[in-house]
Amino acid sequence: MSTAVIVLNAQYYLLLAITVISGITGVVALVHAAVTRPDAFTATDAKSKTFWVAVLAVATVLIWVVQARLGFGLMFYLASITAVLVYVVDVRARIDDILGRSWFRKNA
Repeated sequence: MSTAVIVLNAQYYLLLAITVISGITGVVALVHAAVTRPDAFTATDAKSKTFWVAVLAVATVLIWVVQARLGFGLMFYLASITAVLVYVVDVRARIDDILGRSWFRKNA
């Protein structure tokens, strides 16, 4: 097996791992946004619940459909991962602080 084949296989499996991890994260974020009360979003000065559910639904579908195909689809893939990460790191954390939830972390 040549070095080029090894590198191409490594790239393929790395992108596959990123797709699976970000796709599962997108589904979890979508469920979190769907079950959260609408007033929690406005209390954190975030966009509305409808906005975040729509963005996360489209992002999750794009992550699974595009699957990091090179070319024009890569832009949508990266934008979808970014949208999911913004929700998980910023919006979800602020909502959980207001509601007193402790998903995947301990309260200090």
